[in-house]
Amino acid sequence: MLLVAVVAGGLGLYLSERDSREATWTVGDTRSPNRVDLIADVQKLDPGSRTLNVSVFPEAQGDLASGATLSKELTLQTTSLERNGEVIYPAHQRVSFSRLRMPAEGIVTDYPFDRYSSTIGFSVLSAGKPVPVSLSLRDTDPFFHVKVQKREAGPGYASFEVLVTRSRGSLILCWLMMIIMWALALAVLAATWILVGQRRGLVWPAMAWMAATLFALVSFRNAAPGSPPIGSVFDYGAFLWAELIVAASLVIVTAAGVTTEKNA
Repeated sequence: MLLVAVVAGGLGLYLSERDSREATWTVGDTRSPNRVDLIADVQKLDPGSRTLNVSVFPEAQGDLASGATLSKELTLQTTSLERNGEVIYPAHQRVSFSRLRMPAEGIVTDYPFDRYSSTIGFSVLSAGKPVPVSLSLRDTDPFFHVKVQKREAGPGYASFEVLVTRSRGSLILCWLMMIIMWALALAVLAATWILVGQRRGLVWPAMAWMAATLFALVSFRNAAPGSPPIGSVFDYGAFLWAELIVAASLVIVTAAGVTTEKNA
């Protein structure tokens, strides 16, 4: 029964996160017959460069569209760091996705509790004049979760201020990894206390296990989701202490074992 309850709880958490991540937010003018509907997908947050990779696709409506192409040249002004913040869509050509990088502010060493704020904004011009625009935002990054903090819209522009945090699954896995690191370190410390207290001498299998744990923790740490930077909260909260405890325990067991063997 306990196993069934745990599995059911896990599936419930998954379904809850899946539903929240499939949300779409919309802002701007959705009633004007001659407008541009922008569909923006948050594809990936890069904590190292502090940028948010966003894919945007404009759908022209009314007089702005000519079948599958545009009837007029459109200029998309963005909050992107690339192309001087502008994307030009020529008239009478098929429109394709544009991939942009938006600036994101945050502290990467706060991993796994790091959070980043960004403004995703667009304005559309035709012949230098603003065009009615609506903006739909979707979150497609599997490692992060987007929360809309503020939305704004006006003649020819629409924007979202978003807060991006680690996904629930990433946070749960990081917490579990930190708990496992502490559990392994305390297990080695308990074994050290027994071996030294009972003057067992050089117990090679126990020493091999401790040495293997020392190096296994490094690989385990590097397997954390999102490649945490050295010196993050993740390290100071568990990894560095676990390594210190295991290394010190191995040295103590070896020194005590050598002393016991020499005096035997």
